[in-house]
Amino acid sequence: MDYESNNWILDGVYNFPHLFGGLMLTAALLGLSTSYFGGIGVPHLPYLWSDLGIFYKKKREKKRIRVYMDGCFDLMHYGHANALRQAKALGDELVVGVVSDEEIIANKGPPVLSMEERLVLVSGLKWVDEVIANAPYAITEQFMNRLFNEHKIDYIIHGDDPCLLPDGTDAYALAKGAGRYKQIKRTEGVSSTDIVGRILSSTNNNKVREDHNGTPLKGPHKESQLKAAHLSQFLPTSRRIVQFSNGKGPGPNARVVYIDGAFDLFHAGHVEILKTARQLGDFLLVGLHDDQTVSEHRGKHYPIMHLHERSLSVLACRYVDEVIIGAPWEVTKDVITTFNISLVVRGTISESNVSLTEEFDPYSVPKSMGIFQTLESPKTITTTSVAQRIMANHEAYTKRNAKKAESEKKYYAEKKYVSGD
Repeated sequence: MDYESNNWILDGVYNFPHLFGGLMLTAALLGLSTSYFGGIGVPHLPYLWSDLGIFYKKKREKKRIRVYMDGCFDLMHYGHANALRQAKALGDELVVGVVSDEEIIANKGPPVLSMEERLVLVSGLKWVDEVIANAPYAITEQFMNRLFNEHKIDYIIHGDDPCLLPDGTDAYALAKGAGRYKQIKRTEGVSSTDIVGRILSSTNNNKVREDHNGTPLKGPHKESQLKAAHLSQFLPTSRRIVQFSNGKGPGPNARVVYIDGAFDLFHAGHVEILKTARQLGDFLLVGLHDDQTVSEHRGKHYPIMHLHERSLSVLACRYVDEVIIGAPWEVTKDVITTFNISLVVRGTISESNVSLTEEFDPYSVPKSMGIFQTLESPKTITTTSVAQRIMANHEAYTKRNAKKAESEKKYYAEKKYVSGD
């Protein structure tokens, strides 16, 4: 009977929460008898308010901000990764558009990586939530409306470096005019143009240093000049490493999987093998060999990217939990014990200088412990094969780089600091 007599109260709470809440508050302030309200207990009003909150939880839930950033993402590097990290920080969900091969050819020249390879790279980044393939190079009104209506994009993001169409107009003019544009700071010290330059430079060095019989030529000064022109300008900081890191170690009973290598010119093959390795455990630890070690085992023109650049590229991958910066070539018992490694893996596709003979097997210890496994590499792409694509189109890339060098020079002359990093 008491339950039925209080039905009007419960109905009031559900149907008119603000009105009923106000009535209860008034009653409390006037000191009216709680028995008039069916013994609900006005003095416990704070509890009533907390209960009422559940009816408005969905309505009060903050709208998730969706941001969009596009790019060619050819020769993916830590600069691309940092741009997408910054973009994600401006919203809750990051949608990335990968420009089509045809659009890149029309606006910049031939891409080094195929659309499929670039999609693998972008999808493999820890900050990316969705990917749109074959995005246009320019944000047209039609595509912008598609972003706003179909993909529910709130803001379009781009770096502070200009992106101009062949006719000289701003590729993001429409987004800016719509008031739905936000800008991030470009990552200094790297660009795809710079990386292509390093590869072309190493090719030129090889031609300068050897005659047609392969005999070394005199004139190291010329080689050093060519090499110096394409030295990395990246200045690593501990803060940047922290920004890229997951910041978490393995749990007490976690199965730690270890894979090592150079991971130079981070490509789709790297992403796929890391994905495969991560599926074998709870925590993926990646050992990155230092520059001297890579040079000793792959040749003097490697690595193309130095250790800290390679570390950030690997840390940006969603399948990687932690990296060892400057890991030893040999996987020793001490390394296995220190990091509590349960399984050591290696892909079937790997690179080394065939003229160098191994004095020992770097994986002999984990093999003797029964914790070594060879993984079938999902892709055949390698750092060398990527470099060869550029060298095969040497003339086209040389012209593209020369043109890009002018816009790079202008950017640095006119650039202004943009808040955020």
